[in-house]
Amino acid sequence: MNPLRLQDISLYELATNAEAVPLLQVSPTIFKSMVATLIDVVIERQIKATLWLKLPRGEAWHSEFDRFSAASAQSVYVLGDKPPTAQSIVSLDLEMRLRREYFLLVQSPQFTALVLANRLRTSRLPAELPDSGEEELERKHPLTAIATCDRAVIDRVVGGLAQMIAGTEAEADLQTVSESIDPAIVSDWLAKQIQRQEEIWHSSMISRRQAEAVAQLRQENTTLLKSLRHKDDFLKTLGQELRTPLTTMKTALSLLSSPTLKPPQRQRYMHMLTQAIDRQTSVITSVLDLVQLEDVTDQPPQPLRLADVVPGVVSTYQPLAQEKGVMLAYTIPEELPPVACLNPWLRQIVINLLHNGIKFTAAGGQVWVKARQQEEFIELEVSDTGVGIPPTDLHRIFDRFYSVRQSSEDSGAGLGLSIVQQLIDRCGGSISVKSKPAEGSAFKVLLPIYAASPTA
Repeated sequence: MNPLRLQDISLYELATNAEAVPLLQVSPTIFKSMVATLIDVVIERQIKATLWLKLPRGEAWHSEFDRFSAASAQSVYVLGDKPPTAQSIVSLDLEMRLRREYFLLVQSPQFTALVLANRLRTSRLPAELPDSGEEELERKHPLTAIATCDRAVIDRVVGGLAQMIAGTEAEADLQTVSESIDPAIVSDWLAKQIQRQEEIWHSSMISRRQAEAVAQLRQENTTLLKSLRHKDDFLKTLGQELRTPLTTMKTALSLLSSPTLKPPQRQRYMHMLTQAIDRQTSVITSVLDLVQLEDVTDQPPQPLRLADVVPGVVSTYQPLAQEKGVMLAYTIPEELPPVACLNPWLRQIVINLLHNGIKFTAAGGQVWVKARQQEEFIELEVSDTGVGIPPTDLHRIFDRFYSVRQSSEDSGAGLGLSIVQQLIDRCGGSISVKSKPAEGSAFKVLLPIYAASPTA
């Protein structure tokens, strides 16, 4: 049978041009449900009907009329250029507007109904619809559809369909529209469509929740893997940091056992041993501080005044500063509002920054602690006139075990600033640093002002 060529016939235009027909903006999934519910009504009510249809190719779509074929001996006519297997096929050359249209027409003496959809020229629906592709089609290929039992509308569509199949064996089965329609069947169709819509909505909600849960789980897995990698890196670095002083101690002890060792050499090796022990102690203490910090459960912040905390810490470090010949001073206004933090955390922040400043400041230098209000924050600044930090190293100074500034003392564990940053983060604040080599450094900490919870 030679394909017919009818360039300008559009069933959609025939249905919608003559009078105002309610149009629906639907997704392919919703249109598929409209087709399915119409077939459900025909099957369940055992209506002896003839089906005329044109749908996108693909098992997901044509399984619907396969259900009808399995349940009924009535005729099914599939229109298309490459239609799938069906009881009857009307082959058409679809190089025309009908290529963009999909429909299901049910004809029987007591019930005639039509669902018809049209896609715009700019929206190209794939010929094949894989089961997994419906969500993408929902977003990219909306359809304009009608669902009707209106005799006048269906008459015009049947007229256009008659032109398409003229001269084919199927022409004899194309019926005129029945004079009357059973309202009970129409009501049943409407009820089934509402029920199917509810099922689609419920399924969509479940899928969305599952997608959100999967995304959250994926994010949690990524965070966990990142945390595990950080812990692995930390343990590797910790092993190296512990091995260094142990190697020094082992070497010093070996040299001290020499019977020919002179007093100056013995004194030098004893100093090496003492420094190595101090470094080992510093590393272990800092690691324990970090572990304790990570194990702390969430606690509500406390209102803390810097004027109640800073002077006590400064007085503790005054002897060390005087021993080094470093001037240590502070300026903390009494009227500053309290910050939101925990007392042990705030003390540890000040201790580590002060210790850091004194350590890298030579005799004759200065270390200052100042504070002032900056909008909703209190700025705590610890500055020194020490050796400074090279610009290339500023971005790494808060890394664990990283130490760049050189002093006459041992460089320490390299964990102090890392601990400071974590404590400040937990208080909801931030820390920044400005530094110039040979001129000194200034660490600025912003801590949020305490805001009391409103009483009931």
